[in-house]
Amino acid sequence: MPARTHTRPRPATPGSVDIRLPWWALALPALAFVALLTLILNPSDAHAATGDPAITQLLERVQQLLTR
Repeated sequence: MPARTHTRPRPATPGSVDIRLPWWALALPALAFVALLTLILNPSDAHAATGDPAITQLLERVQQLLTR
């Protein structure tokens, strides 16, 4: 059984660019930029995450084992 060959729909013309982005491809980075800019401008709203003591102890043990 012969395999079908796919032909290109239309060769690209040199010098022309046809790129279409979905709306969210521009909206999400802009939203992330605004959110980070807001945190920079008002750092009192940004709180450090509290670490679980068990995870901290585990990481200290791993560091001790690697430094031996």
